[in-house]
Amino acid sequence: MNTEGMDISVIVPLYNEEESLPELTDWIRRVMEQHGFSYEILLVDDGSTDGSWEVIRQLAASDPALRGIRFRRNYGKSAALNTGFQASRGEVVITMDADLQDSPDEIPELYRLIAEEGFDLISGWKKKRYDPLSKTMPSKFFNAVTRWISGIHLHDFNCGLKSYRSTVVKSIEVYGEMHRYIPLLAKWAGFTNIGEKVVAHRARKYGTSKFGLERFINGFLDLLTISFVGRFGKRPMHLFGTLGSLFFLLGFIILLYLTIAKLVYKEYGIADRPLFYFGILTLIVGSQLFLTGFLAELVTRQAPERNHYLIAERLEEGKSYPVIEETS
Repeated sequence: MNTEGMDISVIVPLYNEEESLPELTDWIRRVMEQHGFSYEILLVDDGSTDGSWEVIRQLAASDPALRGIRFRRNYGKSAALNTGFQASRGEVVITMDADLQDSPDEIPELYRLIAEEGFDLISGWKKKRYDPLSKTMPSKFFNAVTRWISGIHLHDFNCGLKSYRSTVVKSIEVYGEMHRYIPLLAKWAGFTNIGEKVVAHRARKYGTSKFGLERFINGFLDLLTISFVGRFGKRPMHLFGTLGSLFFLLGFIILLYLTIAKLVYKEYGIADRPLFYFGILTLIVGSQLFLTGFLAELVTRQAPERNHYLIAERLEEGKSYPVIEETS
């Protein structure tokens, strides 16, 4: 199959979705053929324990555009997406869930927004959802917190239906539970033209949801991690050093005041005052924060990627060449 200049790669991470796969892939195929896209469908089996992989093998036997990747065990959606991103060959990459809650009819417009409107990433927004309140209410709160921390104004960060420019997915690494924050990963990689599209949401037709309430706890911790790494990953001393200096300065001022009070104003019993112990505590905390920043700087300077930066384009001999690489 000739993949040169392929329009679209559709990546579908899945776990125990054997019932929905034939219907989903047939639907995607119909949409692609109706609009004349060159495409591939990449099914990433995240260690399914049902017959999902056998279904994928059967589908691939009759469809040269369909490819499959199978994990030996369940690693999670982030691992499946990251593997699919690296294996994709289309100029535009579209991700969707395998449970038929995402509609392949959205593909043409998602493609157009990337290919013609110039967006780097389009995130789906399931404005009208067919989920119980136990999922929708925590999701709204979670999205509000994510908008506030990330500065990216999207309504539904966790929507599985997204489209990307190929350079975006080749420039980021998705791990842990970071699939919820791919727009933020893209932003830190320098892709800031991020948009949103209202998409249809369908009720689940087969199976049950694979995610529990723990995803909100893990997701919040991952949000803090990615925000910190994105802002201070290459300069941790800027954070810890600043905080450490402020705490140390506060403790120094408190103890200086108490020293002057004892020597000049002849106040006694300052060691019995709570302010004395608070001053000592802030001195210790400040010193520890400063030391943490210093050690983090030493670790960062020894990291092999300390001077690696994403290059968007090269200009040589009057010609411009887009590239996807890191350099030092």
